Amino acid sequence: MRKTSGSLICPGCGRLVSVNEERCPYCGAWRPGMFGYGPALQRFLGGQLDLTNAITGFCVVLYVISLALDPAALLHMGGIFDLLSPSGRVLLHMGMTGRVPLALGQWWTLCTAVFLHGSLLHLLFNMFIMRRYLQMVTDLFGAARSFLIFMAAGIFGFVVSNLVSGNYTIGASGSIFGLLGALISYGRRTGQHTVTNQLWTSAIAMFVMSFFMGANVNNWAHAGGFVGGFVAAELMPTTLRRENMGELLLVGGLALVTLAGFALSLFGVTPAVAG
Repeated sequence: MRKTSGSLICPGCGRLVSVNEERCPYCGAWRPGMFGYGPALQRFLGGQLDLTNAITGFCVVLYVISLALDPAALLHMGGIFDLLSPSGRVLLHMGMTGRVPLALGQWWTLCTAVFLHGSLLHLLFNMFIMRRYLQMVTDLFGAARSFLIFMAAGIFGFVVSNLVSGNYTIGASGSIFGLLGALISYGRRTGQHTVTNQLWTSAIAMFVMSFFMGANVNNWAHAGGFVGGFVAAELMPTTLRRENMGELLLVGGLALVTLAGFALSLFGVTPAVAG
């Protein structure tokens, strides 16, 4: 896994440098080889990872776990929107966010809640839409930057939701709206006005539809996610070049925080408030 000799492509400028260089002689990037772990990290995060399938699979696994922790959900025969819905208590113990968890210092729920879903229809609908737009964003920005956009949108959406309403909330829909925002940003910056107008039409249609889907839809998270995704994409280059080491480290950090957050929520101190 660790490469101690030979060359690699500098993530800062894309030129071939020694894996042991302290600084890239061309762009000055510090430790482009990341002490020999850079090539493996780039392979994992930079283009050989199928981000869409990874996020879909992660959400499905977490949903199955939430049902396993709440077997009564298998017998729940409510309406179609409530079919196979884990209890609020289980979701809270898995990392659902809201004003109460944040007030108790559980800031990591801003990450974990992105991957949790409250019913079978909730999961299927979000994964269907996400797979369409996330693949488009990945094709334009690359896997690592797309993950940053996805997470930035989800986190900012939950921040806005918690500031305005404070209700318990979960789901990837804020991140999905952020993907639309990222695509609109890319179209605006590259002068693709026809495509941008079509994306605006899709975004407006999704916003309108969400307003008529009932009180359980978190429109504040959708709006915040859209803004978060747009702003994150504005900070990304419009030409697809290798991610720099800072971006790769940020991706790794967010992934670790999310995984650690699930462990803290499941085995740490969680408020017993939800029913």
